[in-house]
Amino acid sequence: MIKIRNATFRQLQVFESIARNGSITAAAEELHLTQPTLSIQLKKLTAIVGMPLFDQIGKRIHLTEVGHELLAACQSVFETLASFEMTVADIKGVKKGRLRLSGVTTAEYFAPRILGSFCKKYPGINVTLEVTNRQRVLERLEQNLDDIYIVGQAPTESHIHRTPFLANPLVVLASPGHPLAGKKGISIEALARENFIMREPGCGTYGSIDRLVHEHDFQFKSSMGLGSNEAIKQAVIGGLGISMLSIYALTHELQSGELVVLDVEGFPIEDQWYLCYPKGKQLSIVARLFSDYMLSEGRELTLKSLANISF
Repeated sequence: MIKIRNATFRQLQVFESIARNGSITAAAEELHLTQPTLSIQLKKLTAIVGMPLFDQIGKRIHLTEVGHELLAACQSVFETLASFEMTVADIKGVKKGRLRLSGVTTAEYFAPRILGSFCKKYPGINVTLEVTNRQRVLERLEQNLDDIYIVGQAPTESHIHRTPFLANPLVVLASPGHPLAGKKGISIEALARENFIMREPGCGTYGSIDRLVHEHDFQFKSSMGLGSNEAIKQAVIGGLGISMLSIYALTHELQSGELVVLDVEGFPIEDQWYLCYPKGKQLSIVARLFSDYMLSEGRELTLKSLANISF
């Protein structure tokens, strides 16, 4: 019989960090421990379980079936303890705890501003934000690695809780010298004559562009795929074509005049930003506090950033 109760809390912390980060090196940095120390703790925990927790394939490690089960158990234990700690802090009237967030890349244009204000109001809360592509965010959501997930075009699966908190207008952008810049009422069909620069498949804006093309039954003259919003903006500024992005990704370039929003029929496309987490997940006190903050002060703070931008 496995006597997992003989495992120390530190061993479970080490295992969970390695599993979540996907490497011993990253876990060592996160826990401020040496790699040999982590390896020893992992070896002791593996001996207690009596079965391998990870498979090593090349330089990458992957959870075994038993590892997945232990990870779920660890997350449950840590969430319960974190909830208890924050309940005690709440009873004392002190907002303390840890908040782990994950968001798609465009969230980096507004989420840090909100988090800065949030942390000033609640300095006892330790916040981490993982910004990555949409596919990775959804993978983290499925694995329940974070407290709350910030996404546009929320997943529609029934097991995911979705709360819309902010409009996310998608606009067509071009360089100021583009022939369509300044024109009014540009037809969508006119875009078919343009070189279009888009994000990689799986990204939220890629899905919007794909739907646009199919709904209006046309193809762009040519297209180029780039892996980040910053790369797309620089390509458009350089005159390589036009693109479509969230208005939140363009505030600096629109104010500086490096980019302009084209007046295309049917635009802006009104998308939404969502706060997501698995249904049935019991949000911690801190996570609920952050969710409430996003729906009130965070929303207002973000809208103010667009006050001087016309589109």
